[in-house]
Parts: sequence; C-alpha cells; structure tokens
Amino acid sequence: MRPKPKIHARRLVAQSRLFRIEEIDLEFANGSRRTYERVPGGADSVLIVPMLDAETLLLIREYGAGSERYELGLPKGVVERGEDPLSAANREIQEEIGYGAHRLRIIDRLSLVPGYIEHHSLIVLAQDLYPSRLQGDEPEPIEVVPWRLSEVDALLAREDFDEARSIAALFLAMRVMGRGE
Repeated sequence: MRPKPKIHARRLVAQSRLFRIEEIDLEFANGSRRTYERVPGGADSVLIVPMLDAETLLLIREYGAGSERYELGLPKGVVERGEDPLSAANREIQEEIGYGAHRLRIIDRLSLVPGYIEHHSLIVLAQDLYPSRLQGDEPEPIEVVPWRLSEVDALLAREDFDEARSIAALFLAMRVMGRGE
C-alpha cells in the first residue's frame, strides 16, 4: 500500500453558514506536489430506509435547492453533536414521515464524494414502525409517498428519484432483507 501524501499546509479559503472549504498542499511519495480543495469534517448524517411493512417503503418528496426541483428520496438528516446515530435516525423519521421505529440498525456507511468531501452517511434500516410525529425544521410539510418494493424498477425509472445515496441505500436494504444481491 502506498504511503499517504504528506500535508504541507492547510488554508481556509471560503466559509458559509453550511460549508467550509479549505486548500491542502500535498506531496506524494513520488515527489509530486498538488493543491487540493476539500470540504473538511462535520457531523455524519443518517439516511433512513423506513419499512412500513415487509413490502412497503416510505419515501419523501421535498424540494432540493441543488437540483431546483422536488425530489423523491429517503428521509435523512445530520447526527447532532453527542447524539447516537440510531436516535438521530429515529428522530428524523418522526420529523419527516410521522413514524418512529421499534427496530433500527445501521446496515452500512457510505462516503459521498471522497475526493472533495470528508463526510459519511450511515444507512439505517427502520422496521416495526409506529405513528409518532415530532416537529422538524422543514419550511413546508414533506409529502410521504408509500412505495411497494415489487415496483422498484418503476421507482428507478422516475426522473425525480435520482439521488445516488437513496438508490444505494435502497439496494443495500433490499439485500439485507433478502430481496436481491
């Protein structure tokens, strides 16, 4: 295995309410030097696959400022400082879909864009749901869309269901539940 590049310097080059961007000066084992930009650190997030029953997934439709349209996807949110990831997942589904879960388990951990962003999403399978609503911070009510797993091909064909994390999480959950590889 190659040794990691040596970091010679780090500089903050931009900061907003949500993001920090830093430059890092690197030297690789072969002597090559480069300056990379990245979004450092921050809390992990949870992406939840809530199963209403063995055949029904609960999706949400909410506005995505990045895509400038309403997107269909899975509930998600940041793990707050000091918060257990499973507690964060249960809180998020209560805020976003109006259900809590008696059974929650982390089934995987995904990086987003490792070349630029130091962040991971924990994929959580939520089962044995019960009605429970918490007030969230969304600017408008989130539409909850039940979807049958038997119709996953139709879901994948939708133009508004294209977030890579949601697609990956769906397949990971289906695999864990024994519905495919």
